[in-house]
Amino acid sequence: MSTLYEKIGGEPAVDAAVDLFYVKVLADDRIKHFFEGIPMDRMRGHQKKFLTMAFSGPNNYSGRGMKAAHANLVAKYGLNDTHFDAVIENLGATLVELGVPEDLIGQAAAIAESTRESVLGRAD
Repeated sequence: MSTLYEKIGGEPAVDAAVDLFYVKVLADDRIKHFFEGIPMDRMRGHQKKFLTMAFSGPNNYSGRGMKAAHANLVAKYGLNDTHFDAVIENLGATLVELGVPEDLIGQAAAIAESTRESVLGRAD
């Protein structure tokens, strides 16, 4: 059985999705301020590795866990459920724009949703 990573098109699809996703995020007034001063090339690289791993592709992700990676954003900038919802919305819009089938978008959204409690510092 194919993984979500394989079903969406592997590395080229993840690369395209992450690049388009950040175009949307950086244009979104609800969340773009979280990325001010962040080296976006590095951020894109981390996100590509993370999504590849999360979608059951090759695991080359060596970044911090979700809680640690977002702790400063929660504590200092008030990252909350509304912001997380905006990220999920942008991810969904990205996948729709790239022509990913609805059932696969649902799977990707479920994986993203599974990180909510850790990203927002409520679970490990």
